[in-house]
Amino acid sequence: MTIRVVVAEDQGMVLGALAALLEIERDIEVVGQARDGRAALAMVTRLRPDVLLTDIEMPEMTGLELAAEVRRLAMPTRVVILTTFARAGYLRRALEVGARGYLLKESPSDELANAVRRVHMGGRVVDPELAREAWTERDPLTDRERQVLRLASEGLATAAIGNQLFLSHGTVRNYLSSAIAKLGASNRVEAARIAQERGWL
Repeated sequence: MTIRVVVAEDQGMVLGALAALLEIERDIEVVGQARDGRAALAMVTRLRPDVLLTDIEMPEMTGLELAAEVRRLAMPTRVVILTTFARAGYLRRALEVGARGYLLKESPSDELANAVRRVHMGGRVVDPELAREAWTERDPLTDRERQVLRLASEGLATAAIGNQLFLSHGTVRNYLSSAIAKLGASNRVEAARIAQERGWL
């Protein structure tokens, strides 16, 4: 049986290398390659692959948002996150949105194909050390606080954040104040930095 895979990665050279690595395997076929999250979602919806191998940081839609959308649409595709981020917060969010695997790009190349096979068979592939850390440190942010803080970290003013999220100026300020307090930060910039370092943003 051939395992059909879509690979999503915004760096062209890395995308090509990942696809080539998987194509070496006789039981794996790369049926699609996408450079951003939205293109990947369209590809997965159209091709219905067995496995989606995706990076976290991508334009249009992150790998975590992509995994959540695949689950929301009840597609049979199983998601494996492949990232440079060894962050417990990212792993925890990946598992919460239905990802079946979380691999680091620094892992040996032969682990990639084996992970795809295990996930395809219904298993889960997660770095054990990272998994232990993920369940000891809880993400204190709500989804709305995370959205507001992410936009603030991109340099948007309070009014612009409100316009984008259809929230009042005061509501945005409340979400920012709450996030800053929860993270023990002195301002929105520091709060965003702490959240990013822990994989919560």
